[in-house]
Amino acid sequence: MKLAILSCGPKCYSTRRLREAAEARGHKVKVLNTIKFAIDLEQGEPDLYYRQKLLSNYDAVLPRIGASITYFGMAVVRQFEQMDVFCANSAAGIATSRDKLRSLQVLSRHHVGIPKTTFVRDKKDVLPAIKRVGGAPVIIKLLEGTQGIGVLLAESVKAAEGIIELLQSQKQNVLIQKFVAESKGKDIRAFVVGDQVVGAMRRVAQGQEFRSNVHRGGLTEQVELNEEYCRTAIRAAQIMGLRIAGVDLLEGKDGPQVVEVNSSPGLEGIEQCTQLDIAGAVIDYIAAQVDFPEIDIRQRLTVSRGYGVAEIHIPTGSTYLGKSISESGLREKDINVLTLYRGTTVIPNPRSERILEPGDRLLCFGKLELMRDLVPRNTRRKRRPAVQDLPESEIHADHSEPAIINPHQEDDEKSHA
Repeated sequence: MKLAILSCGPKCYSTRRLREAAEARGHKVKVLNTIKFAIDLEQGEPDLYYRQKLLSNYDAVLPRIGASITYFGMAVVRQFEQMDVFCANSAAGIATSRDKLRSLQVLSRHHVGIPKTTFVRDKKDVLPAIKRVGGAPVIIKLLEGTQGIGVLLAESVKAAEGIIELLQSQKQNVLIQKFVAESKGKDIRAFVVGDQVVGAMRRVAQGQEFRSNVHRGGLTEQVELNEEYCRTAIRAAQIMGLRIAGVDLLEGKDGPQVVEVNSSPGLEGIEQCTQLDIAGAVIDYIAAQVDFPEIDIRQRLTVSRGYGVAEIHIPTGSTYLGKSISESGLREKDINVLTLYRGTTVIPNPRSERILEPGDRLLCFGKLELMRDLVPRNTRRKRRPAVQDLPESEIHADHSEPAIINPHQEDDEKSHA
C-alpha cells in the first residue's frame, strides 16, 4: 500500500518507528507535514494540495495530529475522508478525544467507568461541585492539555477554590474530578489497535509527583490486562471513533476507570517497556483495512428526505417485549435495526429471531415519521412545532416611533443566558 503519515515531527521516535515498520513490510510511505496542506473544494471534486502541488493518490493515512494544530489537522483528515482515502483515525474521533469534557460525556452515556467529574463556570457552583465528587483532595484539569500539562492536585477545598478561581480568571475552562486514592501516582496505558489491546504498561509516578506520565519522569512496567480492562479500553476507543488509541485507565476499587483516550499515542514508552513491535502492529492493521475507508454514517444515511437514523428505547410495559425483531413488525414499517444495545453489551446487525427485553435500545434506520410514532405519546417531544399566526393586535399595532435595533442585543442576551 501507499501510506501517508501526517506529522509535523518526522524525526520524533513515533513517526520514525512507524515509517521504519511500513518500509520493512514493503509498503511505500511518506511523512507529510500537516500544516503544508491546502484544502480545495469544488462540487464533486474535493482535492488536497501539498507544498503547492496536487497531492498524488494514497491508499491510507495515519494521522499524528499535534494538539496545537488540532483544528487544521482535523480539516485535512476530513478532506482525506471525503476523498474516500482510508484514515486510521477519523476527524470526528480526533475532535471528540481532544476535548476532555466531551469525551467524558460520551463515555458516560455509554456506561464506561470514569472518575466522577463536574464542570462549572459560576463561582457559587464550585463548593457544591467539589462536594458532589467526594470532597478534597480533587483533581483539576484544563479541558485541553497533553503529557500531564494542565493537571493539578488540590489537597484542600480552599486550595481547589483558589486554583479554579485563578484559572477561570485567565479564561481557562476546568474540570473538577474525583481523586481516586487507591490509584495515587499510577495508571495504566493500554494501546488499542482495531479491536484488541496490543500492549499495556503501568506508569508509576516518582517522589511527590502524582502524575504518572513518562514525560513527567514516571517509571513504567509491563502489565498483562485482564478481560475487563481490555474490554473497557477497546470500548472506550471505539466509542470515541478511534481505531488506534492510547487509553489511560485508573485501577479503581470498582474496576477500571477511563481518564483519557489519546488519538496520537506515543510509541517510545510502551515499546521500550514491553519490547513489543507496536508500530508494526499499527501498520499491519492499516494494511488490512485499506479497502474500508471511513464513512460518516449519518451523512450517508440521511440524504434521502424523510429517512434518518434514530434510537428506539424499549421500556418496561412496551408492546414489543417478548417479541423477536421479526415479530415486532419493524421491517414491515420500513425500519431496519442496525445495532441493539443491551446494558453494556453491543449487538451489531442483530438476528431477526432475537427477543427484545426491557431496557433494550435499538439503533434504527428508516422513515423518521414511523420511528417517531414508536415513542410513547406521554414521553414524545414536540418535534415539529406549528408556525402560529401573529395576534391581530400585534399586526395592526400603531408604532408611532421606529424601533431601534441594537445589533449586539442578541449576543448580549446569550452571554447572560
